[in-house]
Amino acid sequence: MDQPDLTPPRFFFSPPAMPCPYLPGQTERKVVTTLSGSDVDGLHNSLSLAGFRRSHNIAYTPACLGCSACIPVRINATDFVMTRSFRRTRDMNTSLRGTLEKPEATVEQYHLFSRYENDRHSDSDMALMGFFEYRAMIEDSPIETSLAMFRDPEGQLVAACLVDHLNDGFSAVYSFFDTTLPAQRSLGTWIVLWLVEECQRQNLPYVYLGYWVNGSRKMDYKRRFRPLEALGPDGWAPLTIPDP
Repeated sequence: MDQPDLTPPRFFFSPPAMPCPYLPGQTERKVVTTLSGSDVDGLHNSLSLAGFRRSHNIAYTPACLGCSACIPVRINATDFVMTRSFRRTRDMNTSLRGTLEKPEATVEQYHLFSRYENDRHSDSDMALMGFFEYRAMIEDSPIETSLAMFRDPEGQLVAACLVDHLNDGFSAVYSFFDTTLPAQRSLGTWIVLWLVEECQRQNLPYVYLGYWVNGSRKMDYKRRFRPLEALGPDGWAPLTIPDP
């Protein structure tokens, strides 16, 4: 006699529309689901391959009416092209020591996060986050997650990135860094380069960067990391983006 399928049904729902954070005058809708069940890591991997992103214990993907500007992208770490500009960034930050650590929030991290948000995203809700909200962002994860920490030779924390582990690589959830350091050091770029090199060290093929939005200055940096792959109707394929 066949055994009944006891897998609980998975529900997807759409919260109310919100102002789009990337394109002025647009509204944003999402489809979300909870990350739960006996194989939550497997679920997260499947949803990531389908273009979903994680926040706390939910996975979401854009579902905006009449707009498909948000394109899921990932870096092909195996064939990554280290340009002259990237080499300069790497060389300027060779003194930094990067480690993947257990995602546990500290006051030191929060102070760096708050300074970054107030300097770069002062008009966003994240700039208003208190320590306990920050701790929830870092620690509330039902799947395997790490915090990439970057310290200078004196042990000072200068950058960090929340990273989800996938079967085929890393998903960069959110990064922040010391904005008082010289802009030429390009710490945001350095974090991505480090994740690419960490994937190469672990023989993992991809770094997932979330969504690229053509016309959004916030997302435009992603075009520099090549080969870049995008999720389309026929699956993941190389994305050709003309230089600005």
